[in-house]
Amino acid sequence: MTDFLIEDAQAPRAIKGRSLWEDARRRLMRNPAAVVSLYVVALLVLIAIFGPMLWVHKYDEIFRDSVGIAPTFENMHLLGTDTEGRDMVARVIAGLGISLLVGACATAVSLTIGVLYGAIAGFAGGIVDDLMMRFVDVMYSIPFVFFVIVLMTVVQLDSPELNLVLVFCAIGAVEWLTMSRIVRGQTIALRRKEFVEAARASGAKPIQIVLRHIVPNVLGPVVVFATLNIPVIILAESFLSFIGLGVQEPLSSLGSLLARGMGQMQAPWMLIAPAVTMLITLLALNFLGDGLRDALDPKER
Repeated sequence: MTDFLIEDAQAPRAIKGRSLWEDARRRLMRNPAAVVSLYVVALLVLIAIFGPMLWVHKYDEIFRDSVGIAPTFENMHLLGTDTEGRDMVARVIAGLGISLLVGACATAVSLTIGVLYGAIAGFAGGIVDDLMMRFVDVMYSIPFVFFVIVLMTVVQLDSPELNLVLVFCAIGAVEWLTMSRIVRGQTIALRRKEFVEAARASGAKPIQIVLRHIVPNVLGPVVVFATLNIPVIILAESFLSFIGLGVQEPLSSLGSLLARGMGQMQAPWMLIAPAVTMLITLLALNFLGDGLRDALDPKER
């Protein structure tokens, strides 16, 4: 009979648990609408990035002998041309890229301001919190469109590229208000947690606690808000371009293409192509945002 030594026994294998982000990813992958929307958004982004390089025509190339023609395979004008002789496929691809760029950049601006502002207000509390949030209330009382229109009218830029930067800075500068309120509420719930008290006891400064401990723990609602906010910003930019205060020629966004198409009803392809593209983009982003909301916070379903 052989002796059994304790040292000979195999140590039990540690069971590797799943992180909250892994659980969220699994829940997202079980949502068919969100998965399809994710692929559609990825495809749209790839088209916006590589489409201008791969398509045979440039967005500002003018064909004098093909002005306002209907969709045709001749010379690869698959969606026709506009009233100036520019290929509509190239214009729609360029407009999609501009709209997605404005949505992403304006969302980045709003998140940077809103997350820091809300986290500082919620962590500081007291009179600092009251003053900061009263400023947000005052900003809420100013109509969003009025503020952006005044800014776009007062600041006149000759370069279309600089005007584009002004567009997403102007939109992002007012879209941070809701984000600041969301982050403030989350911060108030977190500031008395054990890990924050431990950071205080270890001598961490308030700004270090906010940046290293508070902000990383509010990323779930931030990601959800960012995804749902992109289509809102795209619609806002489209409205500004529709009334002539957004993206300027020769650049184009989906909103400016819709505005031009509305004025050319004898050429319906100029309206249908950007309208369908915007519809697909907004639907995909909204379904993806809903899926992320359910995945990151399943209690809200």
